[in-house]
Amino acid sequence: MNAHINFKAISADSHITEPPVVYTDYIDPKYRNDAPKLVKDTRPGRNGEAYVIPGYPHHYSLGLLAAAGMKPEELDGGRNFSELHRGGWDPVARLLDQDRDGIAAEIIYPTIGMTICTVKDPDFKQACFWAYNRWLQEFVGAAPTRLFGLGQTAVRNVEEAITDLERFKEIGFKGVMLPGMPATEYDYDDLRFDPLWRAAVELEMPISFHNFTGGKNNEGVGEVRGPMIGAWNGIIRGCQDIIGMFIYGRVFERHPKLKLVCVEADAGWAPHFMYRMDHVYKRHRAWLKCEEMAKLPSEYFRENVYMTFQDDWVAFNMTDMCNPQRLLWANDFPHSDSTWPWSQEVLAEHTQSLSEQERAWILRDNVKELYKLDKVG
Repeated sequence: MNAHINFKAISADSHITEPPVVYTDYIDPKYRNDAPKLVKDTRPGRNGEAYVIPGYPHHYSLGLLAAAGMKPEELDGGRNFSELHRGGWDPVARLLDQDRDGIAAEIIYPTIGMTICTVKDPDFKQACFWAYNRWLQEFVGAAPTRLFGLGQTAVRNVEEAITDLERFKEIGFKGVMLPGMPATEYDYDDLRFDPLWRAAVELEMPISFHNFTGGKNNEGVGEVRGPMIGAWNGIIRGCQDIIGMFIYGRVFERHPKLKLVCVEADAGWAPHFMYRMDHVYKRHRAWLKCEEMAKLPSEYFRENVYMTFQDDWVAFNMTDMCNPQRLLWANDFPHSDSTWPWSQEVLAEHTQSLSEQERAWILRDNVKELYKLDKVG
């Protein structure tokens, strides 16, 4: 079957590259002196610039933040902000980048804001997130039918998170990106979080968890046994743990209309993950003290969990083992894993096994339905 795509796809996961003004100009003045800032990267073997984020133990080199279209041997981490894709912060340039990649619109996620999710200080984190939210409102407002933002909140408490969600709705954002770990003493499956999940359903605001945003078993890349490259195979673990918690913790059972988006963690692993969850539930739930649920874990996964991916060949070829109406293609621009500017070539190859209906679902219709993008062609 030859893939024939006669419509423009929508990226369910793209990013901005935060310019320094996001934190110097938009943050609460109380935190301005300690805000994330760009510095010259003087570490041995490094060059270019890096972000310094209070509470984060490493310099964040700019090289991989906007490396879309670069050759593998060029991904050395050493670049200055002025060398990055201008479309990372300039909405006019961004539309030209969309046109070059042949896509209609993008759901926008942060970059530095992902790392800030792992910072321990909840007040500082909230200040950074609202600096980003204020700036993002202006960025997406420049092209409201092609750029769609998601707000960030530190989840310091449930009541504030609900208020933030309501504010995001008023601003025009399409959902919320939550940190992998809330700043509360209890986790997302606790009954005390139920008011937030009810609000997300009532406001029609999907909740997103992006890889690299932390969790008990994943604070980013972290340490790895063996060569450093092995760490990149583990970055999906944080999202998998969150999905398992929402399913086994009965969050979806209590809130069947809640929509959770697993972002940039691929999807080819999902069929086996669903099988394994069912196996553990059927075989081991008694001694693991898991009471009987209304549905099998895989049924909640198929209905409530959406997954974004770029060039996941396995996912494109296992749609019969997933729910194809919960799969969302993304170009991940301008990050190093991006398919930009070759998205059309990649999709022509990778979607050959799909029916026309599946192709439309995964590349356009699912994300339109999820985020109510009625004005996107």
